[in-house]
Amino acid sequence: MQKLVIKDLYVETIDKKPILKGVNLVINDGDMVALLGPNGHGKSTLINTIMGNPNYVITKGEIYFNGEDLLKMSVDERARKGIFLCFQNPCEIPGVINAEFLKSAINERSSEKLSFYKFYKLLNQACEDLKIPLEMVNRSLNENFSGGEKKRNEILQMKVLNPSFVMLDEVDSGLDVDAINVVSKQINEQKEKGSSFLVISHYARLFDLIKPNRAVVMINGRIVLDGEPNIINRIDSEGYEWIGNELGISIEKEDKEKPIVLETCAVKVNN
Repeated sequence: MQKLVIKDLYVETIDKKPILKGVNLVINDGDMVALLGPNGHGKSTLINTIMGNPNYVITKGEIYFNGEDLLKMSVDERARKGIFLCFQNPCEIPGVINAEFLKSAINERSSEKLSFYKFYKLLNQACEDLKIPLEMVNRSLNENFSGGEKKRNEILQMKVLNPSFVMLDEVDSGLDVDAINVVSKQINEQKEKGSSFLVISHYARLFDLIKPNRAVVMINGRIVLDGEPNIINRIDSEGYEWIGNELGISIEKEDKEKPIVLETCAVKVNN
């Protein structure tokens, strides 16, 4: 069954800078899709558009989620339908207590309110799984959190809310090796519950751990490759230039002096 269907999607910023230029993508139930591409080519724009970020304007195209027109839904309606976005740079919200935010979010998605006891039992287990102190959930949302704490907190939200479709925007950035292992374990457990994933990362390490069944490459605001996960390994070792050469695409670069690769720290180096 098709979970998400995107047809001929064109998106620009609110100041009319075109970013997505005809994206077509289908994500099926149970998919773990790696979304790859050089910086500045539309990956984050795509997932923010799916979530309904008002900073991006759809000029053409369609998005369907479980057969329903997603573009007719508000952001909160999309969240209630089971769509979840883990932000690349989670914002700090002083005065909003983490635990209260999570409890409100759970109750918004359910017709039956969760009791205080059941909620804290759920939250305590999630904190243990992510190896974070329970006191963190009693602090203001992301306020004075380290980069790694913010990312773990995003995964904590995923575990507690149990969405059916999860988008991860560089959830592994700012995490050390131990933390990446913890986070990837929770991602895999969420997938076992039946969730579908669309995952952006510049680091091969995460993809080695979560094992996507598909790799999708976005270049110049379009999906140019959609295939087997071994594409990730080739990009890891060779960068993106081979795609441009094989498909006859001129790859736009943010920095003309810097080669386009998956990421320097992700490239496997033979000692």
